Amino acid sequence: QVQLVESGGGLVQTGDSLRLSCAPSTNIKSINLMGWYRQAPGKQREFVAVIVSDSNTNYADSVKGRFTISRDNAKNTVYLQMNSLKPEDTGVYYCNVLSDRVLYWGQGTQVTVSS
Repeated sequence: QVQLVESGGGLVQTGDSLRLSCAPSTNIKSINLMGWYRQAPGKQREFVAVIVSDSNTNYADSVKGRFTISRDNAKNTVYLQMNSLKPEDTGVYYCNVLSDRVLYWGQGTQVTVSS
């Protein structure tokens, strides 16, 4: 069974940067898209960013201009570069991968931004 392993979360201060990574535990032959969601305490999980290809990405309005999603196809890895972090970016960040109409989710990595 495919598992997605996230890393890179942590505790930072306002204005700092973090880079999240996510990779499957086993090779996935056909990846259609890769993305990131987040869930703040007491709130529903929300969309952050998605990448289909280097020229086909989409972001939530709240992170546009600050976050950058990218992928390494050779490593089946998706990254989320987060700059100018704000306290409202705090939450558990989940990656997902769509492959052959099956959507896989990671277990999440905590990001905490202190003011």
